[in-house]
Amino acid sequence: VQLQASGGGLVQAGGSLRLSCAASGRTYAMGWFRQAPGKEREFVAAISESASSTYYADSVKGRFTISRDNAKNTVYLQMNSLKPEDTAVYYCAAKHMYVNVIYYRTYDYWGQGTQVTVSS
Repeated sequence: VQLQASGGGLVQAGGSLRLSCAASGRTYAMGWFRQAPGKEREFVAAISESASSTYYADSVKGRFTISRDNAKNTVYLQMNSLKPEDTAVYYCAAKHMYVNVIYYRTYDYWGQGTQVTVSS
């Protein structure tokens, strides 16, 4: 399985970005994580294989939306009202079952990461 994340960049506080993660192979449960310098990898959002279930970290709830297009085998993370504390490398990840989605060690496959920088 190969995951290719894209869409990161530099944006001012209050702005928006949309990240994409293109996956090869079958459909998996998907998650987005982020890691800022000197910090542990942090759960952001997850979506089930059918998109019937989603889950968000409290820090992004109401600002970020995870979605997917299974015809394109792509997962998206729409990020609105961005804050400087959202600055991090964002990673997409895939797992075989939509359980324990907040724990990064339970994911089977990882993309390469895309940098998101929010200036104040």
